[in-house]
This record gives sequence, C-alpha cells and structure tokens, in this order.
Amino acid sequence: MSREKMVKTLATFTGALALVFIAGVGMCEEMLEPTVLEPVRVVGSPIIEGNAIDAFAAQKTVVTDQQMEDLNAQDLQTALRQTPGVTISRYNPIGSFGGATGGAVFIRGLGSSRPGAEIKTFVDGVPVYMSIWNHPLLDLLPIDPAQSVEVYKSPQPHVFGNAFAAVNLVPKAALKEGYQTTLRGSYGSYDTAVVQGEHGGRPTDRWDYYLAGAYRRSDGHRDNANGELGNAYARLGGTINSHWGAYAFALWNDNYADDPGAKGAPRAQRLGRYETRLWLVTASLTNEYEKASGFFKVYRSSGEGDWLDQPTSREGVREDLFNDFLFYGFKARESFRLWPGSELVAGLDWDRTEGDYVARFTDGKRDVWDGHDFTLLSPYAALSHTFGDPQGFRVIPSVGVRYYDHTDFDGQWSPHVGVIVGYGHTELHASYARGVLYPGLDVVVFSQKVIPALKDTWKDLDAEVLDHFELGIRHRWAEKLTVDVTAFYDEGSDRYVVVPPPPFPPIYDNVEDYTLKGAEATATFFATDRLAFFAGATYLVADPDDLPYTPKWTVTGGLNWRFLDRWTLNVDGERVGSMAVREQARRFGALNTQKVDAYVLLNGKLSYQFPLSHTKAQGTVYVAVENILNEDYEYLPGYPMPGTNVMFGAKFTF
Repeated sequence: MSREKMVKTLATFTGALALVFIAGVGMCEEMLEPTVLEPVRVVGSPIIEGNAIDAFAAQKTVVTDQQMEDLNAQDLQTALRQTPGVTISRYNPIGSFGGATGGAVFIRGLGSSRPGAEIKTFVDGVPVYMSIWNHPLLDLLPIDPAQSVEVYKSPQPHVFGNAFAAVNLVPKAALKEGYQTTLRGSYGSYDTAVVQGEHGGRPTDRWDYYLAGAYRRSDGHRDNANGELGNAYARLGGTINSHWGAYAFALWNDNYADDPGAKGAPRAQRLGRYETRLWLVTASLTNEYEKASGFFKVYRSSGEGDWLDQPTSREGVREDLFNDFLFYGFKARESFRLWPGSELVAGLDWDRTEGDYVARFTDGKRDVWDGHDFTLLSPYAALSHTFGDPQGFRVIPSVGVRYYDHTDFDGQWSPHVGVIVGYGHTELHASYARGVLYPGLDVVVFSQKVIPALKDTWKDLDAEVLDHFELGIRHRWAEKLTVDVTAFYDEGSDRYVVVPPPPFPPIYDNVEDYTLKGAEATATFFATDRLAFFAGATYLVADPDDLPYTPKWTVTGGLNWRFLDRWTLNVDGERVGSMAVREQARRFGALNTQKVDAYVLLNGKLSYQFPLSHTKAQGTVYVAVENILNEDYEYLPGYPMPGTNVMFGAKFTF
C-alpha cells in the first residue's frame, strides 16, 4: 500500500472511531436503568509489573503489555524509559536509526560499546540483534508481540550467557478458553499513525493460537525525522498429553528510520536511512511434571540491517551498506525438584552466529565481505535449597556455573552464588555472578575490511569479564505496598579495544577496565483497588566518569487511577540527570566529551471505556500527551526531541 493510501485509510479509520465513540457515549447516556457497569479491571501497577527474585537470588524487572499500553508505548525505548536502571537514546518519535545514539537502551551503564555491546536482546529466549556489528537493533524487537518484557540488569549465568545484561520479549499466547479480538488505531502529532490488530483463541484445552500485526508511521518532529515500523506474528500451541506440550512462534518485521541530522548542519552531513528486517521462527517442546519441568527449543533468527545513503570519506560519494545476519541453534533446560525445598537447574545452549555484507557506492565501486561464523556451546547447572519455612523464617543458598566452549576463543567459566534470607514478607538477598562476553564478528570484519593492518590480532583476544555483586532487601505490607532496595557493584575487565600506533601496526588487545556502582529503590503502593502509585530512583557512579549514559541520578514515578467507573488516568514522569553520550568507541584511550543536560519528562493518558451494544465487547477511547511540560531536551547534542505532542486513539475488544 502506498503512503498516500495508507494515510487516507488511517484518516478514514480515525474518523470511524470518532463516530463510534460519539455513538457509544450517546448510547450510554440513554441507558437510564440504575444498573452500574462493573469495571473490566482494577488498575495495575504503574511503570513496571514488579521486580522478581528467583531461587538463585537473581533479580529481573518485568514490564507487561498492560504497563506498555498505559504508557502509550510505541516501541521498546518508550516501554522501558521509565524503568529504574534503564536509560535510552533516540532521534525520532517512530523508528530507531541504527543501533547506537539513534535507538538504544542502556542498563546501569552497560550497553554503550560500539561496535559490540554488553547487552544482548532476545525474543522468546533466542537472540535477535545485528551479528556483524554485535549490537542490538531495537526496531527488530517490536513490543506488539510481547506479553511482557523481562529486563535482566546483571549477569545471570543460569538464565542467559555471553552477555552482561539482557532484554527478553515473552510472546503473547491465548491462555483462556474462547476467543478474543482486539483492534486499535491512533493518530497524533507529526502525522503519526498507528494501526494494530490481534486475534487469539483456545478452542479447546488441547490447542491455542494467536495471530497479530501492527503498522506505525510518522513524519517526525523535524525535517527528515521519518520512521515506519511494520510487523506480523503468530503463535500456535498444543497439548500432547498431561505432561507434554509444544508451540511454535514466528515473527516478521520491516522497518526504517531516517537521520534528521544535527540541527543547523548541512543536509549532506545527514547519515541517510537505516532499514531493518527480521524473520524469526522458534519451535519448543515443553514438559511439566511434579518434580521436573523444562523445554527444548530450536530456532532460526535471520534478517537485515541496511544503512543506506550514508556519507563516506570521499567527497560527493555516498554508500549503501547491506548487512545480513543469521543465528540458529537450540536451547535445552530442565528444572528438577528432587527433594522438598530443592531446585536443580541444568541446561545446554548451542548457538551459531553468521553474517556478511555488500557495500555499493555511488561512484560505481563495490565492496563485499564474505563473512565469518562463530559457534558457542555453553552447558550450565545451578542448585538451590530452601531451609526453614517458606512462609516464615527461611534461608535459601544457591550455587551454579556456566561453561563456554567457543570455536575461535578460549573457554571460560561463569560461576555464581547467592543467598536469600527471609522472614514473612521481608527478604534479604545477596549474590555474586561473573559475566562473560566474547568478541563478536565485529573484530573479524574490522580486521579484514575496516583496518586491515590489524591482521589476525583479533584471534589473540580473550572474552570480556564482569564481576557483579548485589545486595538487596524487599518488604511487602500485605497487598498494599512493596518496596525494593538494591545496591550493586560491577567490575569490568579485559574490555577489548584497538590499540593504535605507535608502534605500528595497530592491534586488538584486552586492556580496558571500568567499574559501575550504585543503588536502586522502587516502591509500588495500591492506595485502593482503583488507585496505584509507583516511585523509583537510581543512583549510579561510573569510573571512568565519561562512560556514556550513566546519569548520576534518575528518578521515575507514575500513577494509575480508575474513576467514575469508566475513566482511567495514567501519568508517568522521570527526571534524568546530565550525562555523557555517544557510543563508547573500541579504541584505547577514547574519551566521550559530548554531554546532554538533565531533563524532566512528564506524560499522561486519559481513557474512557464503554460497552458496545449489549454484548461483552468493550470500546475504549483515549488521548495521550507526551512531554506535557514542553521540556527542551535531547539525547544527543544537536538532536532536539519533540515538545508537547498529542495522540488520539481507540481500542475495541470483542
């Protein structure tokens, strides 16, 4: 469909939604019977669903699709930007330009290295990122298929490997018998339009399915700040018998984002357009017994990250770079409860990584990198045991280890230990974990194409290491208030960089170290079943102090309020301190001199829910306002972000 037709379709759709809203309001006013419509739901937790601590004293933060809807999130950045410990960067309202300053998430100061990154991104537990340059591309990770987003802020060898932090999208599934269809549409500032549709069903207790898709586009708040996101996904699940089940999941997306360039800079300095595409398929066999549960998953994740119309060092010459990536492998995991209070986890990951590129120049020249491949085999095991009363006084020690066998680099061990001490609704948790991060295909392509003088020095590299220490406490006051406070200390070593001359030639070497330390606090308070508050704060100190995206203080907050039966108000806000920005270059001694000022961002959403005729179907109309205070802020100097902007939308559930 052409852009003009799409805009006309969206305009027609928006008008139809407005008519339905007017009719719905009129219909409700005509219902004179004293019957009061029962609310479909009481409010949930604002911003995040909560922080989950497993039996190995490891913590993750969970953001569900309900929080994302309340935040009016359109992508992973807006879904996570209020999450304590997370910082984001972007250029455009819709679409991420590349994988660095134009669209990225950073977790407790991790994730800014380019090429390469300390954070890995997953969908359904399998890798989705750009293999060649070894970093995430967030447009490959649409939030529409996600039932929830899991944010792992530290190494957790019993969950994932070859990363210091991770983000995983858990796919939606039809969990209840029957059928449900949801249609959404919205339109707002900068000619921003969104259309979403999903349908799921569980005809019997033996099988279920889920089908959905979404399309977003925007002209952006600046000239050439265009972006477009499109995705489709499906899940099919079935029950084999009382203990075994299986499901398959598929995701496709096609996206682009333009670089608006630094404000006032010549058009020729704009970095062009970044296009991304993904084809992902997973197939899983699951089991659930009284004393064991687990899965076996095979996957194939392939796609493209094409950087088009980018400037080169040759005057007047532009480049189109076509990058192809491919991951495939399997993941097996089983949890055993061999005796009361025990949990033994054993697993095996086998992951193969491939990539290649073709570059075409406007002067007719062409460059090809035929690619390389890595294979990583990593078995792991962990054991925990609960001593005492799970509802009273309890002590839960744990220990585990993951081993890495890499085709091109030396093997590594990744141990972890933890303990939870609890009494009633209070828990103290302490843990240590070693994260291991291998160089990616970026070191090969740099040595063969970008800086040939590096030759084969990449083969002498070791894996990077992060030693993570964490101490936290949680207390719950009945079902009203939950408070989490966590202190952390990260010591990174053996960061690989290019060491330039003298003496010649340049070499790859593991020579850089860094530390990240700080604390996080979150509180969720349910004042009533219709009013909930959230507050969070992160304190972060980095050494060296020019590490990008490490604001010293970040404060977030939000509320969800259901009032007058059908109205809901969602408010979220954050105050982010000043920070160094741009990517952390893989060059020895590189300094980050660019900084952005602190900013305060306040957003809100007002919704009205109404019944459709006399059926169980529901309609919702809403208005969402971003940057209510019209704050002047930016994630990169010269790239101002939008002022106050508005979006109107509607949702229908059948």
